[in-house]
Amino acid sequence: MKKVLISFLVSFGLMSAAQAGDATAGQAKAATCGACHGADGNSLAPNFPKIAGQGERYLIKQITDIKNGARQVPEMTGFVMNLSEEDIADIAAFYASKTISGGAATPELVEAGRQVFAGGNEATGVPACIACHGPAGKGLPSAGFPALAGQHAAYTEKQLKDFYSGKRTNDGDTKIMRDIAKRMHMDEIKAVSDYIQGLK
Repeated sequence: MKKVLISFLVSFGLMSAAQAGDATAGQAKAATCGACHGADGNSLAPNFPKIAGQGERYLIKQITDIKNGARQVPEMTGFVMNLSEEDIADIAAFYASKTISGGAATPELVEAGRQVFAGGNEATGVPACIACHGPAGKGLPSAGFPALAGQHAAYTEKQLKDFYSGKRTNDGDTKIMRDIAKRMHMDEIKAVSDYIQGLK
């Protein structure tokens, strides 16, 4: 597992930087995005992700993957099909400039979630989430690793289950998230998703 993580980190480090976007231009271009994600990227519905404060590189990849069909999100297809690379970069810059709103964790799930997030599960080969997403869940924007802190628990849980089942496959050739999710128990997925929602 360590070799997979190292190769994943190295491959991201060697990738060229994404096009820099214009947050001011992105605000107007993101007008329709606000219906689901909120005007400032803080969605109120738990099935739509909060994208405020998310790294530009990650947002560009996800929007581009949805546009190209590498990630299946039917609700977004119609909105992204006519976006240019510049549009995508500008929208990503706009949401990256915003601040994610916090959430709360369920008290009885905190310890189990913290254990997975900070320590993983050595017995099943699940690495700690902090290895790529940081101790505070802020991600590593320069490498394209997403911020997680404050994300809706329901959304994070669905993504982990989609990686687990193979429904979501846009985690790269190394299949890092699919491999990790496959090693997780459903109760671990639920607990860590809830814990992440409460991270500030």
